Amino acid sequence: MGIELRHLRYFIAVADELHFGRAAERLGMSQPPLSQQIRDLEDNLGVRLLRRTNRRVELTDAGRAYLDAARDILSRVDDAGDMARRAERGEVGELRIAFTRSMPLIERFPRTIRAFRDAYPAVRLALIERTTLQQFECLLDGRQDIGLIRGLAAPAPLVAWKLLDDPLVAVLRADHPLARRKRASLRMEELAEESFLVFTRASGTGIYDQLLTMCRHAGFMPRIAQEAGESSTMIGLVAAGMGVAVLPRSMRHVHMEGVAYVPIASPDAASALYLTHRRDDASPLVKAFTQMMRTA
Repeated sequence: MGIELRHLRYFIAVADELHFGRAAERLGMSQPPLSQQIRDLEDNLGVRLLRRTNRRVELTDAGRAYLDAARDILSRVDDAGDMARRAERGEVGELRIAFTRSMPLIERFPRTIRAFRDAYPAVRLALIERTTLQQFECLLDGRQDIGLIRGLAAPAPLVAWKLLDDPLVAVLRADHPLARRKRASLRMEELAEESFLVFTRASGTGIYDQLLTMCRHAGFMPRIAQEAGESSTMIGLVAAGMGVAVLPRSMRHVHMEGVAYVPIASPDAASALYLTHRRDDASPLVKAFTQMMRTA
């Protein structure tokens, strides 16, 4: 018969009490079975752990060495059980979250990250910047747990929760007539004669398709002057006089000399932000972060 954890607990109790009767009482068992269990442990080890006399029980040198090891083993077992229970409750582990480039500029994102880290300090957050299309791929193959995406419909194996609508604004040179006038916003049709700087389709933002829809509703098709993969590139090109752009309002935090952000007075001038994860993901960490992000 091999050594079991109960043998260690029995031995520690006897070593603490140095008395079989008191140790048996502490363990809630009778003395004869306890004595037999200690003999079984010694037989398995092939050493004497206790020196017994009619009057007292003493630890041998081997017993003192084994006592320290036994305490350490039981402590590690208890720690492992606690770790497993904490993992089941979502208090430890790793959560892999990907986000689009503009997401950190949305106040809800850094606020939720701070709150989650405060609530779950033992959880490692792996934060990765990816486009929406890249996130779909990584969610489906298990390389990430949560996606923060913009605009595009999620594939069927994923569930998406709408977080908010990020208004779209026209990005113009500061000396553009539409930026210099007193009116606080502009109508989409006022941009009909402009040259547009747009995202490439591969950037996967969804804003390209939304811009086409907004222009069509305003009665024109946009004249595309340049494509770019990054919002900051488009803003720089606007400053250089290459055209105008339509970007999320959150990008106004990107300060660049000679650029103005003008609201668009149109009901469809907004880009929806979503949180998405695998529909069958039962992770308590995913559930906890999703709840915090939705209610932030």
